[in-house]
Amino acid sequence: MTRTLEELRKEIDDIDVQIVGLLNKRALVAKEIGEVKKSQNIQVRNLQREKEVISNALKENEKQGSVFPSQALELIYKEIISAISSLEGAVRIAYFGPKATFTHQAAISHFGLSSEYIPCDSIGTVFELVENGNAHYGVVPIENTIEGVVNHTVDILINTELFIVGEIIIPINLFLLSLQKDPAKIRKIYSHKHALAQSRKYLEKHFPYAEILEAKSTANACEIAKEDGTVAAIASEVAAYEYGLHILAKNIQDEKNNFTRFLIIGKNIGKPTGSDKTSLIMGVKNQAGALYKALEIFYKNQINLTKIESRPSKKKAWDYIFYIDLEGHVEDESIKKALEELNKSSQMIKFLGSYPKAQ
Repeated sequence: MTRTLEELRKEIDDIDVQIVGLLNKRALVAKEIGEVKKSQNIQVRNLQREKEVISNALKENEKQGSVFPSQALELIYKEIISAISSLEGAVRIAYFGPKATFTHQAAISHFGLSSEYIPCDSIGTVFELVENGNAHYGVVPIENTIEGVVNHTVDILINTELFIVGEIIIPINLFLLSLQKDPAKIRKIYSHKHALAQSRKYLEKHFPYAEILEAKSTANACEIAKEDGTVAAIASEVAAYEYGLHILAKNIQDEKNNFTRFLIIGKNIGKPTGSDKTSLIMGVKNQAGALYKALEIFYKNQINLTKIESRPSKKKAWDYIFYIDLEGHVEDESIKKALEELNKSSQMIKFLGSYPKAQ
C-alpha cells in the first residue's frame, strides 16, 4: 500500500531529528578531541585526518548504493568539519587577494564557511601571517593550466620555513558581470590580466567595440563595475552575489579545460594518507650531465615526477634551480632513499612538504 504524503513527510521529520542528534553527538566528541589537542599543543585542523574522514564517508556511501550524490556528501562533510572545528575557536585562513577572488573561492571550498578568512594584498603577506601565528593556514596560487606557474610563490617557498601541507584544484569559470542588464550598453570591460587573456576570443567576438582595461584583481574589477552601469567585469560567479551584479554571460573563458592549483601552507607536515604528493626545490652543479644524473635517481627509485619547473637562482647569472612535484610521501622508503642520494650529488635540496593530493 502506497503511503500518503503526510506519512512520508513525518518519516522525513523523524530522520531529521536523528540527523541533528547525531551532529550534536559528533560535536561533543570533537570538543573532547579539541581538549586533548590543546593539552598536547596540536593544531586544531588536521588536513590528513579530514581527508580520511571524508574518504571513509564516501566509501560508506558507495557501499550503501550512492543514492545520495557523492559530490554533495563531500561538500556536506567539509562544512560539518568546518562548523565543528569552529567550536574550538575560529580557524584563521589567510589567502591572497580580496573577497570573491578565485583564491578565496578555493579556500572556502577546502576549509568551509565556518572558518575565519583573512584577505591579503600580496602572496608574501599570506606567508608572513602564517609564520607569525596570526593565521593557522595560508592559501596561495601556484599554477594555472593556461597561464603556467606563479613564479612569486615559488620564489617565496625557497626562503620560508613553512611547509606545503595541502593543495586545492578548482575550475576557473569566468562570468561577465555588470549593474547593467543589457550587454549592448557595455562600453568598458575590466578584469585581472589573466582573466582578460583567458577570455580574449570571447571579448573579440562579442564586444569588439568595448574598451578592455586591466584591473588589480577580479574583485577590483567588480568594485569598478559596481559604480558604473556602462562597465562590466570578468570574475567568478561568487563575485556576482558578493558585489550585487547581474550575470550577463556564463563560462566565457576561451579554454574550457582551465584549472588553477592552489597550495595550502602551514607549520606542520602530516602523516602519509596513501595518496600523497611531495614538493621540493633542487639545485644542481653547473656542469654537463648534472641534471640528468639527478633525475636518474628518481628513475632508479621508481618515483614518478608530476612537475619540474626551472627558475633563476637569483644568486648569479644563468644559474638555475628546479621546482619539483613527485608522487608519494617523504616517509616512503623510496623517497627517503632518493633524497639521501640527491643530498650527496646536488648543489642544494630543499624539502617543501608532503601532503594529500587534491581530487
